[in-house]
Amino acid sequence: MRRKMLATGCVMMLVLGTTAACNRGSGEDVVGLITKTDTNPFFVQMRKGAQGAAEQQGVELQSFAGKQDGDNEAQVQAIENLMSFGAKGFLITPNDSKAIVPSIDKAHELDMLVIALDTPVDPPNAADATFATDNYQAGKLIGQWAKAKFAKDGKEAKIAMLDLNANQVSVDVKRDQGFLDGFGIDIGDPNRIGDENDPRIAGHDVTDGAEDGGRTAMENLLQKDSSINLVYTINEPAAAGAYLALQAAGKEKDTVIVSIDGGCPGVDNVAKGIIGATSMQFPLKMAQLGIDAIAAYAKDGTRPQVTPGKDFYDTGTQLITDDPQAGVEAKDSAWGKQNCWG
Repeated sequence: MRRKMLATGCVMMLVLGTTAACNRGSGEDVVGLITKTDTNPFFVQMRKGAQGAAEQQGVELQSFAGKQDGDNEAQVQAIENLMSFGAKGFLITPNDSKAIVPSIDKAHELDMLVIALDTPVDPPNAADATFATDNYQAGKLIGQWAKAKFAKDGKEAKIAMLDLNANQVSVDVKRDQGFLDGFGIDIGDPNRIGDENDPRIAGHDVTDGAEDGGRTAMENLLQKDSSINLVYTINEPAAAGAYLALQAAGKEKDTVIVSIDGGCPGVDNVAKGIIGATSMQFPLKMAQLGIDAIAAYAKDGTRPQVTPGKDFYDTGTQLITDDPQAGVEAKDSAWGKQNCWG
């Protein structure tokens, strides 16, 4: 029966065009990695970290990905395939945090360990653990840096908030609210974007985390308020787009951009002065620690623990800037280039 299930799973994978291997036969424990896509540099780095950790742990990694961001169906099928393999557990960056939960519940019925990476499932305790950046802290760091810089320069900020989308996604909310908190702005409901009432905020717009979206959002907000001189961006592609809009308006030299990611193109933009400061994430570390946790579970049933004082395992964040500010710990872009991803 098990061989029949394996064969069936392999046929399904070939039809779906996943990256998993069907010719197992190694006798190793199987662990899975399911990312949102297989093209985003963040997830490419994650897969690299997972593969390296799997080799060190002597387990076999099966990797899957959605066809595009938001592709829940492919992730559901990936879990079905891993169940047919008798996998010990898997790591997942969910495309739909709520819709994936029934499939996770099925995996738990087979005693599989499930770890969310980067993006929590909804509810978070539907997974056994979440290994992720503290997105609130990442936002807070760039907010603190910006606050210190504007205070030192004796300037009053007029802030553009370039968010992800209108869906109030947890990562989007936490980064946005963390930045405002770090800058010293009353955020109202910490679980909601856009309910603050502070005259320093020129407005919010959405970018879809893309360069084109960042440019359009920045253009929209400049039309609303040409006095903008500080731009928060959900990620570095959005920051690159915002810079192009500022450049076209002749305002790039008078405006500070802050962001979050730590990708190599973003760190390069810090070095060029396009981005004033960014908070670096560590996707390779997320995946390495996740694979180690599943291997430990397979060995003796050990379950991963959360970071003290938090409800997830914090994989860290580091502020990167070439314009350090008093009281805000940071590394420069040279360090960032040595540790960036993508």
